[in-house]
Amino acid sequence: MSAAAPAPGAVAPDLLLAQQNAVVDLVSVPPVADELAARFAAAGHRLYLVGGTVRDALLGRSGGDLDFTTDARPDAVLALLAGWADAVWETGIAFGTVGARRGDTPMEITTFRADAYDRVTRNPVVAFGDSIAGDLVRRDFTVNAMAVELTGAQRSFVDPHGGLAALAAGVLDTPATPQESFADDPLRMLRAARFVAQLGFTPAPRVLDAITEMAGELARITRERVQTELTKLVCGRFPRRAIELLTDTGLAEYVLPEVPAMRLAIDEHMQHKDVYTHSLVVLEQAIDRETDGPDMVLRLAALLHDVGKPDTRRKEPDGRVSFHHHEVVGAKLVRRRLRELRYPKAVIDEVSQLVYLHLRFHGYGTGEWTDSAVRRYVADAGPLLDRLHRLVRSDCTTRNRRRAAALQRSYDSLEARIAALRAQEELDAIRPDLNGNEIMRLLGIGPGPLVGRAYQHLLALRMERGPLTREEAEAELRSWAADQNP
Repeated sequence: MSAAAPAPGAVAPDLLLAQQNAVVDLVSVPPVADELAARFAAAGHRLYLVGGTVRDALLGRSGGDLDFTTDARPDAVLALLAGWADAVWETGIAFGTVGARRGDTPMEITTFRADAYDRVTRNPVVAFGDSIAGDLVRRDFTVNAMAVELTGAQRSFVDPHGGLAALAAGVLDTPATPQESFADDPLRMLRAARFVAQLGFTPAPRVLDAITEMAGELARITRERVQTELTKLVCGRFPRRAIELLTDTGLAEYVLPEVPAMRLAIDEHMQHKDVYTHSLVVLEQAIDRETDGPDMVLRLAALLHDVGKPDTRRKEPDGRVSFHHHEVVGAKLVRRRLRELRYPKAVIDEVSQLVYLHLRFHGYGTGEWTDSAVRRYVADAGPLLDRLHRLVRSDCTTRNRRRAAALQRSYDSLEARIAALRAQEELDAIRPDLNGNEIMRLLGIGPGPLVGRAYQHLLALRMERGPLTREEAEAELRSWAADQNP
């Protein structure tokens, strides 16, 4: 009797096995994973490579960390790692995760999970599961819900939610309904945007609908976790796509509300650009000018450089639209927002200073600045000067080729003048010609406010006139001091 033919649309078992074997062959399993699998198999446990490790292997992306899932409970995992791992850490053991390192390879082994969420916080009531299927259904996206079993007679590919097909199509979908997934952990909505930025995926329509419907749930998430995802998003390959997703779904209102606020309608006289779209173009142009990989500070400054415009928008008597001092207002807004997102102080200072300085160049005109003005430009930028160059050049988005070329030539001129002054002076570390100790010795005074005022006076002279000889500096100091004590 011949075997029954498969149902229409079904895949014959031998073909399915061949497909699975082909997929498994694409996943490069390092020897350290096989060593660990042998230990688990000998103890009667199952071990799977899972999640991002499998996804990235199928995308041809290399990654140093290995993620595993297993039916073994955490105490059994610790016992199996004893004597084999070079280091073990139990930071996440309350959530079923044991970290380890073997040689140069870090890894995490997590017991199957079947958690329940209270949907008030994002903290689960931890419950361990008994099957790989139950574990995978609770993961964030189908492309992260694939696994490779390492402990069977031969390796097998586990993909109950169509993650491979979604990966091939570049589609981001959830194993459970998006509403269930995002209610359990609202941070997954922001992770969706992050995967758009990093991998160029397109969220499924139902995912977009759920994010739009549930954006406000992100308020349950700590600012530190939001900042971590935002940083990864901004440093991805396609951050513009992700920012547009955040804005279009309303999620940006809970992350960077200043960004959607820039969607100003172009007035009837076409007197200004759409600030939001302009900022996205500046971001892309800044990325094109990067030389050493993603520059988070430059990218944030490019995205946020015009956030002060909505608050400073004025219609002038002649009908023109102005944004006077938007760089000052913008720097304050940026400082407040990045502080609220718990960014490090150094990042806050650098991004806000770039926003504050981004308009300074436009006073350069056709080269009328004095050497003093050029020195102040360099001194105010300090170590941010190269980033400021990139930001200012990126801020030119006019479609008028003649005007764009003129702006670039003008900045070429400024950079040439900076280079010429740098060759003559220690332009990157401008200091007064006398230091504090010398000021106190010459004036016969001790530490105090007068020393600081004298220092600032000499610094202003240094900016205005360039380097002074020692005799000139001492004479200027004595003359200034005489005026302080008439």
